[in-house]
Amino acid sequence: MFKVIIPQHALKELSSIKKTDQQLVFDKIKDLEKGLFSNDKALKGKHKGKYRKRAGNYRIIYLKENDILVITIIRIAHRKEVY
Repeated sequence: MFKVIIPQHALKELSSIKKTDQQLVFDKIKDLEKGLFSNDKALKGKHKGKYRKRAGNYRIIYLKENDILVITIIRIAHRKEVY
């Protein structure tokens, strides 16, 4: 079980999307809490060390702390804008 931290700016991004997409994002965040990282991809370049999880047309960008079991959500945005 992981602890997921969602900063205020990520919550603000989440509140700006449609309710149906919000529910999908919440479901994916619950998967992160449970430790389900299948199909998540490691990012490259300036985002090295971060991962992305697909939630429909939206992406959840997060940082996983290995030893502490903490996941910090960095960004929630449409796939066109997230990187």
